[in-house]
Amino acid sequence: MIMKRRTFVKRTFKLSVGAFLFSPLMTKKYETSAAKPLFKPQPDLWKQNEINIAWLGHSTILLNFYGKLILTDPVLLERIGVYFLGITYGPSRFTAPALTVDEIPKPDLLLLSHAHMDHMDYQTLKQISEKFPKQIDCLTAYNTSDVIEDLEWKSLKEIDWTDSTEINDIKIKAIETKHFGWRFPWERDRSKGFMQNGRSYNAYILEREGKKILFGGDTAMTDKFKKSNESVDIAIMPIGAYNPWRFNHCTPEEALQMAKDIKAKVFIPIHTYTFKQGIEPIEEPLNRLTEAYKNYGITLGIKQIGETFSLPLT
Repeated sequence: MIMKRRTFVKRTFKLSVGAFLFSPLMTKKYETSAAKPLFKPQPDLWKQNEINIAWLGHSTILLNFYGKLILTDPVLLERIGVYFLGITYGPSRFTAPALTVDEIPKPDLLLLSHAHMDHMDYQTLKQISEKFPKQIDCLTAYNTSDVIEDLEWKSLKEIDWTDSTEINDIKIKAIETKHFGWRFPWERDRSKGFMQNGRSYNAYILEREGKKILFGGDTAMTDKFKKSNESVDIAIMPIGAYNPWRFNHCTPEEALQMAKDIKAKVFIPIHTYTFKQGIEPIEEPLNRLTEAYKNYGITLGIKQIGETFSLPLT
């Protein structure tokens, strides 16, 4: 009991400090003026012989991979940041999610790229796990499962760079990105050289029925995708928050080049138009993407949050 109390005090202190460090937008106001997406996915109409990719906002994708539903980095609530005393301290959404937690069907696999609060949102994950208790397999990066291990998963597994696994007939390979892993500044992560006990960060290659899809997670420009010697059919890549964070985030043109490096035929954007994380205008990444993609010999599958890209089994 004493240990639990000490742990609670320590965590409360860290959360308080974290809230101060992370959010210049700290406020108790929870209301939003987030714009609703123009499109709304309809997963009830998806078929088992199709690939359907719906962009729900930020890095959250709902993917029907020939009958298997995959949900990536779910962030579906009003704010991201530190949750303390019933309030989330952090930035609010610019665009509302295309589907709410209540509207999302049960995923067969929940895929998490790393432990940053805009990718591993504890409150969203808590609501999803409570909606489907012990029914969802969850896969996350090395040394990050502790953040959500108290939630009710069917299984919770970590996967490291270059390792492969198979869950629900989906083959999954983890790929290293150029990013960083700490959830709070005092934590160890691999970008600081702590390879054995630091938090990690993944991209993933998903394979099923002869098709491969890259979920790029979060990354700066890197040749790590090219060096993986993989080729994919579809690349889901981050394109926002690059100014001034070029060391950790890529531009739209760099994302397209990395997709080309891995021979992707279709490009799906993420990590933009949801939270104001860089100083570039919030419309800029999608505008640059729309202007540039034709120069890379690639099809742009989605242009706006809420849209769905579909591909029948061939």
